[in-house]
Amino acid sequence: MPAFHPAFADLPTEIPVFPLSGALLLPEGRLPLNIFEPRYLAMVEDSLGAGRMLGMVQGDPSLPRIGSDSQLFKVGCLGRVSSFAETDDGRLLITLTGVIRYRIAEEIGGRRGYRRVRADYAAYEADLSAERPAPQLDRAALLGALQPYFRARGIEANWEAVEQTGDAMLVTTLCMVCPFDVREKQALLEVASVEERARMLVALMQMDSHGMAPEGRPS
Repeated sequence: MPAFHPAFADLPTEIPVFPLSGALLLPEGRLPLNIFEPRYLAMVEDSLGAGRMLGMVQGDPSLPRIGSDSQLFKVGCLGRVSSFAETDDGRLLITLTGVIRYRIAEEIGGRRGYRRVRADYAAYEADLSAERPAPQLDRAALLGALQPYFRARGIEANWEAVEQTGDAMLVTTLCMVCPFDVREKQALLEVASVEERARMLVALMQMDSHGMAPEGRPS
């Protein structure tokens, strides 16, 4: 169980959101962020004084922008600022640790330039469960897809660390760090279970390694 484990009833219903396409946060995953825009500096500062909680969410590229803002996918992940440091030039270097996924019930009025939503966690209460059974994964298939994918992408890996990482955390980390496109990352976020996420992860890596786009066309 992670050190920070809130009760479901204590989750905030209104949260600030950081729309960042291509950045995926999953429950128990750790996402480092370099915060420098004034509105997001304000968002982090406000979050530090209010439970350290904020939501990550991607913009939906299939929908038209509204003014300067992207329209958001309906599902994101609540994170807690688990570490932060201020640089000499005023940036904030933070790490978000994923807590629970949420569905956006509605977008509400912004504050100090950043966006806010009303979050509905009902469909994802299991993300907080302390009694989840260990996932039943085909680890050999996962590693068998990972090695050619990393070679094709020119990614170097610490294979000893990979071997020592538990199944669930390995799947979470790979989903977050692999350079999948926005729609693929959103699909990985929304699947119901770690087992389904692992199968999708293997399929995406295999298609990429063979030079195929998700729809089956040459990339």
